[in-house]
Formats: sequence, structure tokens, C-alpha cells
Amino acid sequence: MAAIGALAAQQAIPARGLTPAAVARYQVFADAEQVARAAAEFMVARARQALNRHGEFNLALAGGRTPRRLYELLASPDYRGRIDWSRVWVYFTDERAVPPDHPDSNYGMIRAVLLDHVAVPAEQVARMEGEAGDLDAAAGRYARRLERLPRSIGNVPELDLVLLGLGTDGHTASLFPGSPVLDERERWVAAVDGPAGRRLTLTLPVLNHARELMFLVTGGEKADIVRAVLGPGPGGRRCHPVQHLEPRGVVHWYLDAEAARGLKGNAR
Repeated sequence: MAAIGALAAQQAIPARGLTPAAVARYQVFADAEQVARAAAEFMVARARQALNRHGEFNLALAGGRTPRRLYELLASPDYRGRIDWSRVWVYFTDERAVPPDHPDSNYGMIRAVLLDHVAVPAEQVARMEGEAGDLDAAAGRYARRLERLPRSIGNVPELDLVLLGLGTDGHTASLFPGSPVLDERERWVAAVDGPAGRRLTLTLPVLNHARELMFLVTGGEKADIVRAVLGPGPGGRRCHPVQHLEPRGVVHWYLDAEAARGLKGNAR
């Protein structure tokens, strides 16, 4: 399960648009399956660290196609016994404005693929109320669920690990280009307008104060945006939503060869 090409060793670079203190560590793997398996090993290790550190693992999960295989692996016999799910608290990075049993629900997918197969207590799964008639009120209720978390600098909730994806337009979670929520500095959760309707999302303050962020990015259609975010060039630019991040911790990028083909040493 080794990384390939010129990125066989983990690379640490300043990511474009992030503060100078932010470091992005990325690895490139042969294909999406290898990305998922490496991510599963990473998550097992981080769960153990968090449990040793403060007795619980506070994890925020992303929806979408890319992490689905990771969730399948974590639910499999090879992995599910390697995490003490009874001490895991599950949160969500974002959710569409749909009921939990809707095919487009992030929670619904994650429940079916992962949560129904591991021993995480139901009361420790904090789903976003995408079906709520008043999404702004639902955002407020979700923010109150975050109040149980340890606090970081600035009294912001501190998640142990946040799993994220990257859209071809540079969005992550439900932080889309041109969204006013990219300027949000006070609210922890917000209702936003997405390309296909309303959504709920964690905001930048919560993402920025997580101990670690982990991006899973696969597929050749992501090559241009990966190059724009991780490739060489001047820092400080915020052309894409993901570049508005100012994380306090390390940002891990797990890429497949197709997504990384525009990076130095991986061009084809």
C-alpha cells in the first residue's frame, strides 16, 4: 500500500491561500482503493491517539462518493474491531436539505454503509437535521450539539479529526464559491445555498480549530483543482473556497495518481 512516484515519501508544503503556519502533508497512491485503505489505517491510528489523550474520539465525516469506500472498509471485519466505537462521537461536515432516508442524504449514506455496522451508541451520532423546515434554526441546534466538545483557542469546539473532500470548483464541506458564509467568523454551523439547493454546513471557525483535517481526493477530474491548491505558486491567494481555510493543525491530503497528475513529479 505504498505511495507512488516522486511522492513516495510524505511531502510537507505550504498550501496556497493558507496562513504560513498551516502545513499540508500529502501522499499519492496508485488508485482510489489504495487511498481508502491508507485512510482507514490513518483513522484507526488517530482514534487510538484520541482515546489515549482524552478518552473519546470526536470525528466529523463527509458525504459524497469519494469516502464511501473508506466507510465500507471501516465497517468490514478487518477494521471495525480496531476502533473502540463505544467511545466515538460522530459529527457531520454538511448535509443537504433532505430527510435522513433520502438517497441524497449524507447521513443516510454513512448510516447505511458504516454506522449500522459498528457499535457506536445512537446518542453519540449527531446528525444534521436536513429535513427541518427552518434550516437556520437547525443550524443553531447543531451548534448547541457541538458545545460538548473540548474548546480550542477562542473558545471554538475542537474536533479530533475532520474528513473532507474537494469539489472541482474548490468547495469543501458545503462552502461554495461566492458564498457569504466564507466570511463567517462567529457561527459554528450555517444554512447555505448550494448549486442544487439549501444545505447545512460546519463553518470555517470549526474546521480551522480541528486538531487535524484529512482530505480524500480521487479522479482525473480533480487534477486541475488539486494543482491550483497544492501546486507551486504564490501563497496568500484565495481563489477557491478551500483556500479560505486557516487551520491551526496539520492538513493531510490523500490523493490518487489521477488527481495528483498535475503536481510536480506526477505529470503525465
